[in-house]
Order: sequence, then structure tokens, then C-alpha cells
Amino acid sequence: MMQTGYRFFPTEEELITFYLKNMLNNNRREDIERLIPIADIYVCDPQHLPGVSGVHNKKDTEEWFFFSPMQEREAQGGRPSRTTPSGYWKATGSPSWVRSSTSNRVIGCKKIMVFYQGRAPTGRKTGWKMNEYRALEEETVTPTASSKFRTGFSLCRVYVKSRSRSTFDRRPGLETPRAAAASTVDLADHESVSILGNQSISMSSPETSYSDFCDDIDWDSLTWG
Repeated sequence: MMQTGYRFFPTEEELITFYLKNMLNNNRREDIERLIPIADIYVCDPQHLPGVSGVHNKKDTEEWFFFSPMQEREAQGGRPSRTTPSGYWKATGSPSWVRSSTSNRVIGCKKIMVFYQGRAPTGRKTGWKMNEYRALEEETVTPTASSKFRTGFSLCRVYVKSRSRSTFDRRPGLETPRAAAASTVDLADHESVSILGNQSISMSSPETSYSDFCDDIDWDSLTWG
């Protein structure tokens, strides 16, 4: 029985080191799966996910947590299918490393996705977002773009975008993974960004907010100008 005033509110570090690693280690615990159920989040649209969420999140209006089984095509090195019956999830921004608050070693990675209604590339962006967490095979101080992740499950936090500041605890500080030879790019240093060489988004346009800019592009296909 959930006590009055209780809310399931884990940190990103707890999501990876306790909940996700227990699942990856095949330590199936009923108390954990009551909080974070196993669900194929791509077989239904996000508005239906709260109904299959954990017991402490069914009545939540902000966020829901799920263990997502790895797709066979992803396990074989391919790209996962993120298409749902009425739309699709699209990765936004660069993945971020999640560090341990005690050792400062990197324990996993977070990828942010946005849900679009319709079919790519003409889908309409919605307020539904998702953080996908994956655990590294080995914790490390200096991860690279080639760092290997554990397979089997990822842990997903599905939530509704709000204009107010998020109350989700994002401790500790995050760092962007990149190849050792790569350098950090400051968007403010570029007047425009070309996508696949034939599209351009102006960063000086008053209609282009930073959030919309990050949500609307495929970061894997950028060339900087």
C-alpha cells in the first residue's frame, strides 16, 4: 500500500545503478516491476502508456517509467524502429553521459526523444517526450563514442513537456559523449546549420527557439557552417 504523500521520484543515477542494473543482472524483483513494468513502448501511442505504468505512477499526470526490451534488430547492430500506430519517436539533441555522484565515473547514457504525430518526415511535434537510459558495460572516467552498452533492456521515462521548470532530479552533472578527436560545438558560433546539405535552419530567426531547434533536427546528419 502506498503511503499518503508518497511519490516515486528516483534520480537518474538511481534509475541506472539500482533499477536498470537489477533488471540487466536478471534479478527480477516483484517490488521493482510494480514500480517500473516491462512494456514494449512502441506498440502503443504515448497517451496510452500511463494506463500500463507502475502502481505508483498510474495516477501521475507528469511522468511514467518502463523497462523497454531491446529490439532484435538493435541487438544485431541495426537501428531500432520507433514507429507507433499513429506516430513516431525521434531522437533530439546529443546523448548525455550520466555519472555516479560518489565516484564521478560514467555509469550510463541518456538519450532524449520527442513524439511526432503522423509519419516522417512530415509528422507534427507533440508535447510527449522520453528519456531513454542505458547502462555501460563498464563504468569509466573517460568514455568515448565507442563505449559499449549492456544489452537486454533500457529504462525509459515518458513525460509530458511543460513550460515550467522540470522538477525531475537530474543529478549529477551530465556530459556529452563524443569521439576523442571531436571538439565541442557552440551553437551560438554558427549563423545557420545545414542538414544533409540541402536544408538550413537560421539560428538568428526570431521564430526559432533553442528548444524547437533541438527538437526538429536529426543530429546524426548535421554539417556545421
